[in-house]
Amino acid sequence: MNRARRPPLHHPLAPTFDRAVDSLCVALSPDTTRHYRGTVRKFLTYLGARHPGVNRLDQLRRESHTLGWMCCLRSPVPPLTTASYINHLIALRVVFNELAWSEQLAELARLIRREDIPRAPQRLPRPLTSEQDQLLQKEFLRRNDLGGNVFLLIRHTGMRIGECADLSCDCLRSTGPNQWAVHVPLGKLKTERMVPVDSLVCGIFQRLAFFRSLDPLPADGKLLARPRTKEALVRQLRDYLHQVCHALGLSIRIVPHQLRHTYATEMLRAGVSFPVLMKLLGHTSPEMTMRYLDVALTDLQREFQLARSRPRHLVPQPKVPLARLRSGLDGVIDSLLAAQHVLEMFRRALPKGPSRQCLDRLSNRLTKILSEARKLPTP
Repeated sequence: MNRARRPPLHHPLAPTFDRAVDSLCVALSPDTTRHYRGTVRKFLTYLGARHPGVNRLDQLRRESHTLGWMCCLRSPVPPLTTASYINHLIALRVVFNELAWSEQLAELARLIRREDIPRAPQRLPRPLTSEQDQLLQKEFLRRNDLGGNVFLLIRHTGMRIGECADLSCDCLRSTGPNQWAVHVPLGKLKTERMVPVDSLVCGIFQRLAFFRSLDPLPADGKLLARPRTKEALVRQLRDYLHQVCHALGLSIRIVPHQLRHTYATEMLRAGVSFPVLMKLLGHTSPEMTMRYLDVALTDLQREFQLARSRPRHLVPQPKVPLARLRSGLDGVIDSLLAAQHVLEMFRRALPKGPSRQCLDRLSNRLTKILSEARKLPTP
């Protein structure tokens, strides 16, 4: 279905803005070019309706024109999302900067200032719930088709869908006896990485390789056959996931990237360290990884209770069990350490009150006794 072409914009400044966009978009994608032209069209439409007398660049003013256009962007019902509003402001600011340079009008670069652009909303992690995760994985396994195995692979490696579409047929590498890793090619951040995998993922690769061998498209070295382009393949996979979610009756529109969020959260809860998780996800900064981590309320409660029950920095641990006490002065010190540990653990189990305060004082005395005992000469 072709999009209806909009009528040309009749405004005296339209040709000038078009030249600026043409200059900016020489090496940009068609989608980005359409975004710049759409933003310019919105601004000039507003200018023609509210300020018809403006027909030269040197007539543009910040207070009257650009600030008024910003208010106009916020006025529709429902209003633009914050992200869309930011994108329009950034695009028009870039066009103004281009015009300031090409038309030798420095004041155009000051029509939209840096402080006019609001802070982008922080994107919260969107991992699947446990129920959604189990339902989808079960359905993917039941179908056992190309799309199901692709999304199982994404779920158990944390790859982006675009990275998955770029996998080569030989991306599964042996790293040792019964050890395997997936070579993820250059992706969104121009980085490549090796992701360790288990036998489950090796089985998924075998099935995908089998599907590739049956595909009539000519071999191109890719694990997933492309009907026309990479973008067409990604669209097919997204449509497949949408159909699966609809068949399962899931009320929320699930997108492929949520499988990556789920993988990251699973790795964190399994005890994977933060630097390792950065490597697994192919991130270049800790801030990027933090956006992927979902610390649920149950995680917070578990960690809080663990910290309260076993505060490592306050509860002294006896160095040697009671059954293996040393002899002489060393044995005395071991006994004092064990007594201090037992006393402290008992004190922490008591409610706040006189008894707990008394035991706290006794523990402090034991600390002083230990200090003096360690100063005694060994006979």
